[in-house]
Amino acid sequence: MKKRVFSGIRPTGRIHLGNYLGAVQNYVAMQDEFECVYCVVDIHALTTLEDTHLLKDNIREQMIDLLAAGLDPSKCTLFVQSHVPEVTELFTLLGMATPLSWLLRVPTFKEKVKQQPQNVNYGLVGYPVLMTADIVLYKAEVVPVGEDQLPHLELAREIVRRFNDIFGETFPEPKGRLTSVPMVVGLDGRDKMSKSLNNHIELAATPEETMKKVMSAVTDPARMRRADPGHPEVCNIYKLHKTFTPSAVDEIAQGCRTASRGCVECKKELGNAINEYLAPLRARRAEIAKDQGYINRVIQEGAEKAQAIAKVTMVEVKQRMGLL
Repeated sequence: MKKRVFSGIRPTGRIHLGNYLGAVQNYVAMQDEFECVYCVVDIHALTTLEDTHLLKDNIREQMIDLLAAGLDPSKCTLFVQSHVPEVTELFTLLGMATPLSWLLRVPTFKEKVKQQPQNVNYGLVGYPVLMTADIVLYKAEVVPVGEDQLPHLELAREIVRRFNDIFGETFPEPKGRLTSVPMVVGLDGRDKMSKSLNNHIELAATPEETMKKVMSAVTDPARMRRADPGHPEVCNIYKLHKTFTPSAVDEIAQGCRTASRGCVECKKELGNAINEYLAPLRARRAEIAKDQGYINRVIQEGAEKAQAIAKVTMVEVKQRMGLL
């Protein structure tokens, strides 16, 4: 039998290049090799959202993005997290076997506390437990993730080991799989590409919006004038060229180092390359968005398929834990 894969993506807005290169392209590539279970993790989004009026729209927009990117409901299970309530039940039960000290040491929790000191909620502390429940509810063995999620995945493995030690062998220990671009730096040239930092490019952006974003990107900070030699290894535009114009990267690097190529020229070339790369995806997206009935069917049928797996797992978990 094929190994089972699980991964989820938070509906905080449309999918951007960082999401796509760091995870989604891996989702698509794994559909033929594994039994894949993917979901839009709307409950996870509530740990940081205080205003949820856009949440429903964001969920649908992400579903459209995922389908346009190449996820095929006939090859994978694609659903919305909260539509399978067994995940919150398992979240509660796993919490009984997870020491609080493990959760408080997670680096991303500490970062979120600094970012949102007015909203340090129970769900934020328990985020890794819910993530573990997402994965093990479907007995997933492989988890395609971005580099920043590896500490959470390692904690999930610890929770699995502890649960198995206490209650008996129940869950496999999930292993991560990184893409060839495990972490995409944002257009600010400093932080991870993120909607909250507005240093991203959405897959669904128009060609004009994409070009405007690229032209605003930070390049080599030491290159103050056109005639200054550059250092491509520290330039985020150059890193993106490796993905979108791989055949030209040597020429681009040489032109940067010798100052025969300017940053404006380099950005325009990248903007055009990104637009060319995303054109087929954007065309598919426009067609999918017209068919709301299709999107509804994907969401409903995906939840039914996921819940069929979840119910079996929960029977086993309750038996292991001694519950009636």
